[in-house]
Amino acid sequence: MEKYKKLNANTIKLIAIIAMTIDHITWMIFPGYPTDFIPVLLHITGRITCPVMCYFIAEGYHYTRNVQKYTRRLFLFAFISHFAYVFASANFVDWKSFIPCYYGSVLNQTSVMWPLAWGLVMLRVANSQKIQKNSIKTILIILICLVSFPSDWSCVASLCILAFGTNRGKTSTQMLWMIFYVAIYAVVYFFAIDKVYGLLQMAVVFAIPIIMMYNGQRGKNQKWNSIMKWLFYIYYPLHLFIIGWIQYVR
Repeated sequence: MEKYKKLNANTIKLIAIIAMTIDHITWMIFPGYPTDFIPVLLHITGRITCPVMCYFIAEGYHYTRNVQKYTRRLFLFAFISHFAYVFASANFVDWKSFIPCYYGSVLNQTSVMWPLAWGLVMLRVANSQKIQKNSIKTILIILICLVSFPSDWSCVASLCILAFGTNRGKTSTQMLWMIFYVAIYAVVYFFAIDKVYGLLQMAVVFAIPIIMMYNGQRGKNQKWNSIMKWLFYIYYPLHLFIIGWIQYVR
């Protein structure tokens, strides 16, 4: 298997960013839930992104020298991304749309950055030496699921980070847990939002071979590593704001 591990973290993240951009532009060009071949294919491509980002947040937890700083950074960008995500949403009405659940819905009220940030907290809880009782850890994880539920990818993104982080080095186990959690998300999506797009969520399996090609390295160029460290944080809200602006002015 080692001979197939050809991709470093930077390359995989770039693949995820491109897939995400394709997915979000498709939502703008083909609003709603069209079942034509082209938009469905493009949305399938976009399913690569979330598992990759969950995986690398778990990896970031392992490698970071300051987990508190890492956590603060994720929540800062979750806050910034909230406004960009809502503005780019097809459900954007006015400034009141920025207030979660103001117009009645409890689904997709904020960006995926929210459950990603809470997923890091979830992983910290699971590995905490200060919290000795597993029952307390379980309660805290359930509470995190409730807090992260009304977001893009819901608490599933948080749980995937937990699965990736607590099963590090056990690739098959990591991927099975990811498929299990996304299957739950797909069922909810199927019944609550759209049947075709519920099934479409299972296209996350296409992220598995990409993640399995990860060679454990960040990248060879230190300057590029520094750029990539911040690229997703900046690019994510920026491209959503641009999409929202295009939709607003056209």
